[in-house]
Amino acid sequence: MHNPVMLNEVVKLLSPRSHETYIDATFGEGGYSRAILEKSDCSVVALDRDPDASPRAALFTEKYSPRFTFIPGRFGDMKTLVPPGEYDGIVFDLGVSSPQIDEAVRGFSFKQDGPLDMRMDKNGLSAADVINTYAEKEIANILWHYGEERRSRAIARSIVEARKTTPFTTTTQLAELVRKIVGFERVGFDPATRTFQALRLYVNNELKEIEAGLQASEDLLKEGGRLIVVSFHSLEDRLTKSFLKEKSGALPRTSRHLPEAPRKEASFMQLDKKITVPGTQEIKENPRARSAHLRWAIRRAK
Repeated sequence: MHNPVMLNEVVKLLSPRSHETYIDATFGEGGYSRAILEKSDCSVVALDRDPDASPRAALFTEKYSPRFTFIPGRFGDMKTLVPPGEYDGIVFDLGVSSPQIDEAVRGFSFKQDGPLDMRMDKNGLSAADVINTYAEKEIANILWHYGEERRSRAIARSIVEARKTTPFTTTTQLAELVRKIVGFERVGFDPATRTFQALRLYVNNELKEIEAGLQASEDLLKEGGRLIVVSFHSLEDRLTKSFLKEKSGALPRTSRHLPEAPRKEASFMQLDKKITVPGTQEIKENPRARSAHLRWAIRRAK
């Protein structure tokens, strides 16, 4: 089992105390939950939309009951899923978990051959469905909007042409096509990265889920409660940054020529507006951590 990214930093910011209750919005392998529960005599409510997380969570229930509760579901629905009350901290670890990446059958990795799936909860539209049935313009828009892929139109054009003879069924098929079009830009960066990111975000509706989860945190956190978000892509980080900027009352006026609209009272306080990034040693031990950004804030009085 790998430790989640910036585990020490997350636990330090949460500063778990006895009899307090925290939400681990993205349980995964349970790294954050375990560290929080071991730090003090506190409680954790964990969520995960991935069905494969439930067996792992069952082991936590056996060990930490009654201090640990697992709820299958999306963190975007957190407000209605978790027990009513106010919580002392919420941590989000966005993106794909290590088990999802490492298991080729899940179809998240362009480095392993597997079915072109990418569904976190194993339900609904798959990446293969998108690639094989969507119109060229729709595919191009997805690659541009969710992956910021500059060659989105060329990739979409080639996908539509290729699928006329052979439908896309594996990650390798798609990755090889994208690599031929994009070409290798720099050492250590796979040209298929942005395309796979875009499809994953789209298939799982992740940006909407993040927005809903952040909004829920505003209602669920008590005064002084910590919100911690670890993201791995610029789109995820931008959403978090924008949310915290708005909720801390830091958004600028739209125009100096227009009357200033009444501002809503700030619901969060950012003591440190700079992003926190993993240290050199952590990146060396876990290369996946290199793109991680951590942002945090404290809930103000309601």
